[in-house]
Amino acid sequence: MAVAEDLDRATDSAWDFAAEQTRAYLASAGAEGHESGGVRMLVLATTGRRTGTPRRTVLIYGTSGDDLVLVASKGGEDRHPDWFLNLEADPSAGVQVGPRRFTARARVASEPQRERLWPMMARIFPLYDDYARATDRVIPIVLLTEQN
Repeated sequence: MAVAEDLDRATDSAWDFAAEQTRAYLASAGAEGHESGGVRMLVLATTGRRTGTPRRTVLIYGTSGDDLVLVASKGGEDRHPDWFLNLEADPSAGVQVGPRRFTARARVASEPQRERLWPMMARIFPLYDDYARATDRVIPIVLLTEQN
């Protein structure tokens, strides 16, 4: 079960760019990397579904009410990203948005929610539409709800 405290001890993404961006984000308490190129980023910590160890990565996010919205695109690859598979196995996550840290619970958006949220996320990051065209899989949208 990933919690906010896992952000500091988690293993970084295997993608060098994401790992470097995550470390800079956390080292600056969210001052560096929260907004980049007009998009907002967060750091997500999940529990590895096979190893049980915390994993972290940086992701683009949007908002819907009190929820944070993530797109499990993996650049249009035919396989879901590891962070998504980890959340399917254990929906508890540590999250840092700017300087704020909290534990969240993840859920996959229903089809009606996805139909409403996809255009919003594609406006935030237009490459999502390209990614959707590049794969046969339906790219999931994940909602994160802060846990008290």
